[in-house]
Amino acid sequence: MIITCNCGEKKFTLPDNSIPLSGRLVQCGFCGLKWKQFPVGEVKNPQTISQPQKIVSKPQPVQQKIQKPKKVKKTTPKKQREISLYSPEYLAKKHGIKIEDSQPTKKVIKKEKGDISFGFYNSLILLIFFVIALSRILYFSQGFIVSNIPASEYYLNYFFESIRNIFEIWKNLITY
Repeated sequence: MIITCNCGEKKFTLPDNSIPLSGRLVQCGFCGLKWKQFPVGEVKNPQTISQPQKIVSKPQPVQQKIQKPKKVKKTTPKKQREISLYSPEYLAKKHGIKIEDSQPTKKVIKKEKGDISFGFYNSLILLIFFVIALSRILYFSQGFIVSNIPASEYYLNYFFESIRNIFEIWKNLITY
């Protein structure tokens, strides 16, 4: 069932059984107008009309919703305390706590032209450089070390095999 609002602006679709024969009070969701709606196509009192009557309906004024002004909360700025709650004066006055030195002194380190400061990445690069240099020295002196300390041959072979595996992994990662 399709019903039309009396303002003529909107039409609504309702299930056929939602409005009983006695009618029902409905409200337009667009303009807010309320009226009693009877089923469309059903006639309550079937009577024959001898002369057709012209029905002129005056459009009812649209009731506008009156919005109440919102209450504005008055905010007053908070008063600043004369003394901070954590100041040594307040603690001594209120609680009897005496604090000798309230703020620790900061040591200021001045850099001079001769000071050298490595950052994290510079230190990391230096560490990598030393590890590579140490492994190259071990590789070139491997024969001499094994001849003097025969038990170290197993450990040196294991160390260099691990380094070769790491390089293979990196090479495969870069290639693929």
